[in-house]
Amino acid sequence: MVTLNRLSVEDPQDVLPLLPETAEAKVMTPVVHKQETTPCRDFFISRPENAVLSVILLVGCYSAILIPAYFPLHKLSVTDDQYPKWEEVLNRSASLLSGRCHRRWCVERLKQLPCSSALMNISVFVRREASAASWDTPPPLGLRGSREHLARALASMPQPGLPQSLQRGGGCRRCVVVGSGGVLHGSHLGSHIDQYDVIIRMNNAPVLGYETDAGSRTTIRLIYPEGAPSSADEYSKTSIIALVVFKSLDLDWLTSILTKKPLGFWSKLWFWKDVVDDIPLRAENFRILHPDIIRKTGEVLQKYSQKQGNSMVPTLGAGAVVMALQLCDHVSLAGFGYDMQHPHALLHYYETIHMAAMKAQVVHDVSSEKLFLRQLVAAGAVSDLTGAL
Repeated sequence: MVTLNRLSVEDPQDVLPLLPETAEAKVMTPVVHKQETTPCRDFFISRPENAVLSVILLVGCYSAILIPAYFPLHKLSVTDDQYPKWEEVLNRSASLLSGRCHRRWCVERLKQLPCSSALMNISVFVRREASAASWDTPPPLGLRGSREHLARALASMPQPGLPQSLQRGGGCRRCVVVGSGGVLHGSHLGSHIDQYDVIIRMNNAPVLGYETDAGSRTTIRLIYPEGAPSSADEYSKTSIIALVVFKSLDLDWLTSILTKKPLGFWSKLWFWKDVVDDIPLRAENFRILHPDIIRKTGEVLQKYSQKQGNSMVPTLGAGAVVMALQLCDHVSLAGFGYDMQHPHALLHYYETIHMAAMKAQVVHDVSSEKLFLRQLVAAGAVSDLTGAL
């Protein structure tokens, strides 16, 4: 320490050079700091900028996945090489409508199929007392865990069973099940469809604006809450709304529709999309589809499927066909059939989603359903008006 003090005080030659070095160090300090921080500021962005960039990247990723499926680059159209010419479709439909209606036509031809016994004498709508088998499995194949929910819904329905107009007996009855398939687009079958005794539709498949191809009347519309049409005008020519129960809360939704008391906020959170609070029909216009329709349809489809072992949930379209077999002597189909060989064809007649989007769904086995429906057509139990099966 003594030596250092002597050097720093008594030797001016040692001290003088240190002053510029110290000063230079003090001057260089901010320069060095500036040189180090400038690249960092250029490389790293602020939190607001980071948030904006993240959103842009996220939207870009989703767009890259979804846009090709829902907005194809190719023109969406149904061409003559994909489906029969519309003249043939109209002639086939006119021939069926002008022909004689034979009692029990479907039932007699169902007997040709190995699964015929499973497709006959199924209850269509739930009555006051559900069958014991209905409580063995949960919805949509049964009603297990829904006893109280069902009791409240039925208590609000004046006529829960099959209406007199749909019961067997009387004159011969013709049904048409109108699917949502893009094959219906441009068919001009609307006036033919409206001539059937019973017209069955599914979920929110629209009528307004599509009367030329899809008709204007609806006898039965099968729905679950998330699929109910949002426009009140869609119900103007509808006779029956039939709820297909997929969860107990669906019955509570039906009760709220019947009693005109909307569901609470927390109950609505359990639906996978917004549901309507009101349907402009009277309570006597509502029914609950019997779960045996869905369950037995699934059991039959299992025989056509390559995926064995698990209970199969059919589409509402397949369930509607089985329901029609219980109600009518003649059953026709319009707008059925997914043609996966033409990925750029319309998936639905009322929107621009193309056929390739069907590959993304994993809930239903559409291949087994197509085989099943083809066998019904081959046996003569049903008629395929649009010829896409």
